[in-house]
Amino acid sequence: MLIDSSHRKWFAASVVILGLATVVFITYALGTPQGVSGRRGFGLVCGIIGFIFMLIAGFLGARKKVPVWRIGRMQTWMRAHLWLGFLSFPLILFHANFHTGGKLTTVLVWLFGAVFVSGIFGAAMQHILPHFYTTQVPMETIFEQIGHVREQLVAEAEQVIEEAATSLEGDYAKASEHQRAAAASAGTMGDFSVGTGLEADEQAAFELRKFFAEELKPFLESRSSRGATLREGAQAQAAFRQLRVLVPTSLESTLEDLENIYEETRQLDMQSRLHKALHLWLFVHVPLSYTLLLLAAIHAVVALRY
Repeated sequence: MLIDSSHRKWFAASVVILGLATVVFITYALGTPQGVSGRRGFGLVCGIIGFIFMLIAGFLGARKKVPVWRIGRMQTWMRAHLWLGFLSFPLILFHANFHTGGKLTTVLVWLFGAVFVSGIFGAAMQHILPHFYTTQVPMETIFEQIGHVREQLVAEAEQVIEEAATSLEGDYAKASEHQRAAAASAGTMGDFSVGTGLEADEQAAFELRKFFAEELKPFLESRSSRGATLREGAQAQAAFRQLRVLVPTSLESTLEDLENIYEETRQLDMQSRLHKALHLWLFVHVPLSYTLLLLAAIHAVVALRY
């Protein structure tokens, strides 16, 4: 969820509530010999309001699971989750008077801290990622389609390599119209193998196929153990520069096609990593949040009964 101008009212209200609560807490703490207590007065009020805010923030998951519920707009629930969840943490600290107490309250404070930090991290990521995708991953695609797109890129690269290698070996009949036109415009159609030397051309074709089999194809297929050279930008640039030395200038457009395929795959890799990182955050934040709600409810029952 992008934090934009639509959050101004929530932000202003949160600042006012937190400011008032802080002033009252300081005044109450200075004016009461025994300090703030979570069992009475201001401390109890903070505990109740903080727990209610926690419940409202936690209900977002249930609202997402049942989208047909017409209980407010989803955007409103998202903003409530963010800002009320943010407010609940200092209110609970006021409730506890910044002390941990027994084992259960100690676990609650540390668990709440982890939920709070992970929530801030998630909010920051959701705010930064849209801009990052726009500037760094302009070829973004639907995450579920990444595997299919990679397969298409592998097939396209293999075709480009095979056409280039075939033309280098002098079999112009199998070369693409694009390759023949490039060779003709360079004035090498008649004596392509003679101009560069047949042996050199065959070596270049061998190196192209080797590069595809050992480096480019494993990278395009995302095999972690192979294609490691292309995972580093500087090494990938060096690899393509070396190919430019091996092949004639008539195949410059072929290398550009391969570089475009490489760049698109690199961006797919970046998108996949970011997507997995964001979902890994959810696997941390969500279970911790529901565990916190459960333990907080137990704490409230125990406190009220005893």
